[in-house]
Amino acid sequence: MESVSQNNNSSPLLSDKAIEVAREAILEIADGEVGAHIGVSGLSKNVATHRFEASVPGYTGWEWNAVVACATGSRWVTVNEVALMPARDALQAPDWVPYSERLRPGDLGPGDIMEPAPDDERLTKDSFAKDAVTFPGRETSHYLTEEGLNAAKTRWRKGKFGPNSEFAEQATMYCKTCAFYIPMQHPVGENFGVCTNEYSADGRVVAASYGCGAHADTKAPRHDGK
Repeated sequence: MESVSQNNNSSPLLSDKAIEVAREAILEIADGEVGAHIGVSGLSKNVATHRFEASVPGYTGWEWNAVVACATGSRWVTVNEVALMPARDALQAPDWVPYSERLRPGDLGPGDIMEPAPDDERLTKDSFAKDAVTFPGRETSHYLTEEGLNAAKTRWRKGKFGPNSEFAEQATMYCKTCAFYIPMQHPVGENFGVCTNEYSADGRVVAASYGCGAHADTKAPRHDGK
């Protein structure tokens, strides 16, 4: 916010009286004291905004602004508007985000309801659509699309049970050779499966190239070091 010098007292808008009038107007709505006068902005022929320090709990970096006016040829200053305004480095709430965009994986809790968006590209109502993922003998009102399936596989591959996770990077054997690993068939494919080891990723979708220290062929070191 730009300020102008107050050295030019030829304008009644920049006079000590104008500052006093502005401060008194702010005091009428402020809860507590009003800080020092810190400048003037928005100066024109008949209007100026006087700025004051503000010490309002929860509004770090904000300031009081009082817009004063004076008719041409007059020295009588009046107040048009008073407001608490954010300065350049003021603490402010983040931009409002629609509820549908605020939801994140894991936000859904017991009893919560989440209806799919009308334009959800993960779903289609047309079982004959070329990108519909269907299963023989299974009919539903919606069908998963290939885009929805591919997005899921990307999450699984990049997630905590994917090949680049910390566990996988330190593993010496991988899921595809483990008896606890049940490979998935079409349409997911054999690059993913389900872990059945209760001490590892039990019941989770894991990548075939994921690994952990509880592989079915794991041998613990013997006490003699062999």
